[in-house]
Amino acid sequence: MEKVASILMVVDRESEGRQVLNKAIVLARHFGAALELFLCDSEHAYILRHAYNAEGVDRARRACLEDARTYLESLRRSVQADDIRITTHAACESPLYQAIVQRVLETSPDLVIKNAAGGQSSSRCVLDANDWQLARTCPVPLMLTRGRPWQPRPRFAAAVDVSEQETAGMARAILQTSDWLATGCQAELEVLYSERGGDEGDKTARASELLRTAGEFHVDARHVHVLEGEPEQTLPQFAISRGYDVLVLGALSHRKGLSPLVGTLTSRLVDAIDCDFVLVKPSAYSCPLAARGLHSGNEVRQ
Repeated sequence: MEKVASILMVVDRESEGRQVLNKAIVLARHFGAALELFLCDSEHAYILRHAYNAEGVDRARRACLEDARTYLESLRRSVQADDIRITTHAACESPLYQAIVQRVLETSPDLVIKNAAGGQSSSRCVLDANDWQLARTCPVPLMLTRGRPWQPRPRFAAAVDVSEQETAGMARAILQTSDWLATGCQAELEVLYSERGGDEGDKTARASELLRTAGEFHVDARHVHVLEGEPEQTLPQFAISRGYDVLVLGALSHRKGLSPLVGTLTSRLVDAIDCDFVLVKPSAYSCPLAARGLHSGNEVRQ
């Protein structure tokens, strides 16, 4: 992410989406970015796709799109944001994550923001299967928000891995995204790294590399936290104690030889911490859905 010029917000009619919209407006205003409100009725699309009687399917799809467009226009008119260019886009496709990725491939936004759609587990919010698939396939930074309001001066953190196991350039991509977002939001930014152990000389070298790279992105050494232990255990507890509003981290496993999967650490952090997450992929990432040539004619623009 070199800039934030356009934001795609996924609208969810079933959730308490006002907090998500407010955050999208705040982000668009901070960056002077255009904002698109995107609504896809994937449940209706699934029903239509599996209809036994094909008669009336096209008519039902058009009615679905028209209803979605009416809702989006009402939502857009409810926003007091004359200083922001807000457009709308409606689709009737299933599954939802593919429709979102398709729209990203068509319009190339710099950031996607979406409400975390999962239910509650104990005292925390978990993600559903669609959100995990979106985390795996979205080719641009993805913000999954739980709706909790940010502090007046938000607190951002970037969780990075500077070990030799990490994907080349991943730490830099995370820090670059974190720097742009935190600077634009006038937020505090801290950097987190958990050292798994090993040779003391290697540990010192990694810590020095982390400090040097963080410094390139305007993070003072006082705001770089090097923890000891497996990150799956150390980072959730530390992040909870710091009360971050947004945590930026890599979306995929860094283990060599694996297909693109959401990493164990990412899963553990998202499940454990009640904050917003920005999931980042390395610059070399290739979206698996792009090669399929996804296309739909079932959308309405405004």
